Amino acid sequence: MFLLRRSYLVLSSWSLQEYRVESAGYTVTSAAGLLHRDYDFGNRLLVMAKWGEGDPRWIVEERPDATNVNNWHWTERNASPWSQERIKELFKDLKIPSDEADIIIHEVEKCDGEASANNRKGKLIFFYEWNIILKWSGKFGDNTEHKGKITIPNLSEENDVSEVDIQVTISDNDDEAHKLKEIMIKSGKDVIREKLSQYVTCLKQEFSKGMILPKKDEVKPDNIKNLTSGFNKKINMVPISMESKQVGLKIETSTINITQRFQCKAQEFYDAMTRIEMVTAFTRGPVKIDPVKGGKFELFRGNIVGSFDELVPGKKIVQQWRYKQWPDGHYSTVTININEKSDHTEVQVIQTGVPKSEVDVTKENWGRYYWDSMKVTFGFGAFFTSIN
Repeated sequence: MFLLRRSYLVLSSWSLQEYRVESAGYTVTSAAGLLHRDYDFGNRLLVMAKWGEGDPRWIVEERPDATNVNNWHWTERNASPWSQERIKELFKDLKIPSDEADIIIHEVEKCDGEASANNRKGKLIFFYEWNIILKWSGKFGDNTEHKGKITIPNLSEENDVSEVDIQVTISDNDDEAHKLKEIMIKSGKDVIREKLSQYVTCLKQEFSKGMILPKKDEVKPDNIKNLTSGFNKKINMVPISMESKQVGLKIETSTINITQRFQCKAQEFYDAMTRIEMVTAFTRGPVKIDPVKGGKFELFRGNIVGSFDELVPGKKIVQQWRYKQWPDGHYSTVTININEKSDHTEVQVIQTGVPKSEVDVTKENWGRYYWDSMKVTFGFGAFFTSIN
């Protein structure tokens, strides 16, 4: 008989091991990551079983990127910026086919709402809700052009596109304007619904990528190659304003020093910065990366580019690194020192050659698009928390 005094919830990738407590000839196994400490059971010790030991029914499946085992946890990706951009593209200078008049939807005047893609227990769930206003105009031959608006107030996953309300208005009140409005209602609504259907289809295709993560041994070289084309369109990094990008321009630079703690092993952090499937996961989009000396990388839709100068697995990464808005040909040097401690991994980043006026924004982007995203994606930000 033993007394449980305190429990600690393990949320990091380290919890992807089997923990075992031995007492009076019995073995208590916790594969869900609940690590029990401070037991009173006759001076017996807590034993952490190695992979392959213990009852296999309780062992959590190992994953190549150490995140979201069996796709069980709820993960969410923000699809709003991408959606707004896509909707604007779909309705830019859109001609409505008609033998009677020249009718065109010029642009999106308003696009308010949100969209997200979610993975829960291996199932993809998409949420979107948009209120859209379009500008349109029409005319008969060389006659006066009449302008109007189209309102779509209820585009959401709760309604089929065929059920979406489309309201057409026109600014003028003469017979010609009313006839143009009737043509738009008759011919334009089907075109508009077709474009809305394209948006929904593209949303599901774009944001299905990387949401259902591969299980053990499912990440193969051929699959990895498929991740290397294109760039991320969903993370809009804070723009860096440079008045001149002339080659040879003398730039006043500064050095950034960053220290971060991650609840993971040193090798896991190193892998997250160099393995294409893990980089793809935390940057939330396709990347290009060749983690060898002299190999190049492109992240965040090509906003970040560079090459590797030095790679020491689990210890150190040195890169030539630049943001695309910096003057042409100007690179900073990023040195990432990885130091594994007893209960966490400490990462020190030294970035030299950063344009002095861009130090604050660059440092903010490291935090937002690298560290915060890695902690959320892989659970590297979770530390042992006491539950009293």
